[in-house]
Amino acid sequence: MSLKFDENGLIPAVVQDHWTKEVLTLAYMNEESLAISIAEQRTCFWSRSRKQLWRKGETSGNVQHIASITADCDGDALVVEVVKEGPACHTGAESCFHEPLYLSEEIKPFSYEGLYRLISGRKTNPKEGSYTTYLFDKGLDKILKKVGEECTEVIIAGKGGDKAETVYEIADLCYHVMVLMVQSGISLEDVTRELARRHVIDHKVKQEHMQ
Repeated sequence: MSLKFDENGLIPAVVQDHWTKEVLTLAYMNEESLAISIAEQRTCFWSRSRKQLWRKGETSGNVQHIASITADCDGDALVVEVVKEGPACHTGAESCFHEPLYLSEEIKPFSYEGLYRLISGRKTNPKEGSYTTYLFDKGLDKILKKVGEECTEVIIAGKGGDKAETVYEIADLCYHVMVLMVQSGISLEDVTRELARRHVIDHKVKQEHMQ
């Protein structure tokens, strides 16, 4: 496909997390930075403010390794899927898109990334009356106790064959596991990478590793 660069020789590049599919940032590439990105397999952009090439992570260390680059149907925009090392945003946030302007009351937006950020926020900015803040205040032992209790409730519901109840208890377990993850400094990407790693391991080798 022939790409369409604008009058300044640039094409917008939407950078997306390869594992979680979260949109990380919007940047711009020219022909040179795109060629560098493909050759080095890490993102290189054109800085419109500095009027120069910049490799993501060259000063911060937050490198983005490219999994794929896809053009849209008109050839005038790109989606770049990356595996990132560290936050994508200069503020330290995982994504540059973290300032909500509108949330529908009828269509409740949900994502595991959003829930994880919400839970993290209750740890860094405690909120009075928040159950999540209460768990963090009580500490690791309390969190582990709740994870254990929720595991038991999932087993009971599953054994009882009640789908709705099992779904309810699994949701409770997922929430409490995320609280444990935040408490332990474990990201969604850490778990996703581990699952992806297991996906390509031979079954017998995986069994031996688990013993």
